[in-house]
Amino acid sequence: MTSFRFDMKLSHPRALLTMVLVTMMWSIAGVTARHLESAKSFEITFWRSLFTLLSLLVILPLFQGREVFAKVRHGGPMLWISGLCWSVMFTAFMVALTLTSVANVLVTMALGPLLTALMARAFIGHRLALRTWCAIGVAGIGIAYMYGTQLSLGGDEQLVGTLVALCVPFAGALNWTVVQRSHAHGRDVDLVPAVMVGALLSALATLPLAYPFQATPHDLRLLAGLGLVQLAIPCVLSVVCARVLKAPEVSLIALLEVIFGIALAWWGANEAPAATVLTGGALVIGALVMNEILGWRARQAAS
Repeated sequence: MTSFRFDMKLSHPRALLTMVLVTMMWSIAGVTARHLESAKSFEITFWRSLFTLLSLLVILPLFQGREVFAKVRHGGPMLWISGLCWSVMFTAFMVALTLTSVANVLVTMALGPLLTALMARAFIGHRLALRTWCAIGVAGIGIAYMYGTQLSLGGDEQLVGTLVALCVPFAGALNWTVVQRSHAHGRDVDLVPAVMVGALLSALATLPLAYPFQATPHDLRLLAGLGLVQLAIPCVLSVVCARVLKAPEVSLIALLEVIFGIALAWWGANEAPAATVLTGGALVIGALVMNEILGWRARQAAS
């Protein structure tokens, strides 16, 4: 039986626009979760992961041909470690959204690039520029301010939710480190099949915790939309964009998810971000933006 492949090649301007679209698609999770009727916590994660898996089973053969399934079978332990990291990200993100505000979750997730830099320094030996150390310090102050305020106000559930959200950038940083370490040893990990593995592991892990199922048909329609539109499609598109865009461009555009996500939750679910989150978030986002811009200028000057 013959297979076919859909090749998508983007120019640089179209890749930029597509990456902006990707961040908009990623940002709908928070506002959508606020409109669920009965589904709770792990059940939300289970259905979203299951619908993501089903969507990728259709989409990936269009992009990579049927050999994508062979890549999963013969990907080796590193692909499954990467998939495990994706599953932690999928699970922690949705559970965190049920415990704390959308703004808390998104600002905490924005730490990803800085945690990645630290992990690369620890496990791969990448040297960090002074600007990156400064950015890590400023972002750390912003997050500490958010956490400290929640502790002083006695918001235990809010704090737990923010700590759960912290698992997302940690898992993302570990994922990147695994991929880079494998590349350094001559074995590349294909991230797209790893996303599918992550969706599978997340669905399997949360299935026992999802009982008894309470999702209404309305909830299932929304969660199916999240699986397809918020995860499966943008994950594939982001990989396509990453082949054209430079890493700093991807990092900067990805920060739009924080802005879009908070704005959508505010507009679509009446969830106004707390002043402490806006202050801490401004420190985190500002540190990331300045780090990437200064790094970009340094590379331009060197070349």
